[in-house]
Amino acid sequence: MSKHEASRSVSATPHGHAGEVFAAFLKLGLTSFGGPVAHLGYFRDEFVVRRRWLDERAYADLVALCQFLPGPASSQVGMAIGLSRAGYLGALSAWTAFTLPSAIALVLFAFSIGVLGEALGSGWLHGLKVAAVAVVALAVLGMARSLTPDRERATLAVVAAAITLAIPSAWGQVGAIALGGLVGVTLLRGGAPADHAALSLSVSRRVGFTALLAFFVLLLGLPFLAAATGSQGVALFDAFYRAGSLVFGGGHVVLPLLQAEVVPPGWVTNDSFLAGYGAAQAVPGPLFTFAAYLGAVMDPQPNGWAGAALCLVAVFTPSFLLVLGTLPFWENLRRRPMAQSALKGVNAAVVGLLLAALYHPVWTAGILGAADFALAASAFLLLFMWKTPPWLVVLLSAVAGALIAAW
Repeated sequence: MSKHEASRSVSATPHGHAGEVFAAFLKLGLTSFGGPVAHLGYFRDEFVVRRRWLDERAYADLVALCQFLPGPASSQVGMAIGLSRAGYLGALSAWTAFTLPSAIALVLFAFSIGVLGEALGSGWLHGLKVAAVAVVALAVLGMARSLTPDRERATLAVVAAAITLAIPSAWGQVGAIALGGLVGVTLLRGGAPADHAALSLSVSRRVGFTALLAFFVLLLGLPFLAAATGSQGVALFDAFYRAGSLVFGGGHVVLPLLQAEVVPPGWVTNDSFLAGYGAAQAVPGPLFTFAAYLGAVMDPQPNGWAGAALCLVAVFTPSFLLVLGTLPFWENLRRRPMAQSALKGVNAAVVGLLLAALYHPVWTAGILGAADFALAASAFLLLFMWKTPPWLVVLLSAVAGALIAAW
């Protein structure tokens, strides 16, 4: 395909309407269990095989783009599919329908923690924290297999984990990611990008540039605005926007970033944080909806429904801006060896971030004795070897936690 044809393809006119996009993604938002990899499989079956909104090569290229970007890949793919089908309103409809079911469920869970705790005791909440150990361990294993396949990248992951644990703040995590990119550019060169199809999406270069500019202005400007205004709402938006901007490698990596933002300042207790993270495994849709739970359960205002909405919008805003911002330039960007090499290093570093999170706060809060270790090992066995759905493992862990506490 020539550059001229590619340019025409990127600016193609959408040929659907937002209503059909909303209906299609609402069904997926209610039924898509299993995490981002499973979501991409559901999307392919629904939009490539069944509805034929795009072909196989275009879908594969779309997945490659969203894997390249920071943020939740499955949600970004959904936004791009909605964009290709019904323009900007289609992108918003796809995100809304895919995100709201799990976000609402997690906010209701946040409201029910106190009542359930009084009725059932705290054992079931501890069971959720133990389930998080198994879920994160499985995520580390899966990501390490694909993103650290050689000695160099495995070493980089361990170094990134050490940095993250030595500097337990967002700065340590950003530093580890930056180191990964630098090491990638200098030591991990080689390998040509695969052939791909041009994407049929209606985004001009002007819109793309504006979106990228907005992304960086918010990322750099929100901390100053929060400091200048002293507003808790602005500080909250800044924290969740920054977390959404720096998550490479899948939804589980948002765990250490959000923990560093909300637990040290006392906005959310570590126990509530991990209980919500465990519950997030039991709902369909994107893991990033965990942000809605945190906004609802937070101590300082805004909290409740207002806090949930603010945090949810903040954590997904970078994804919108990055999808719109990179689409017009993707054809050239993916051909640059430096970009590919940097991404290799960044992906290895985020394995280290998740490895560090597996130790603290997940392991240190969840494994308090031999019974907890046995429960975590059993949950991991169910997930890894028996391929049990995560929602069922979480439910069983909560029940087991309550039984252990009662014993």
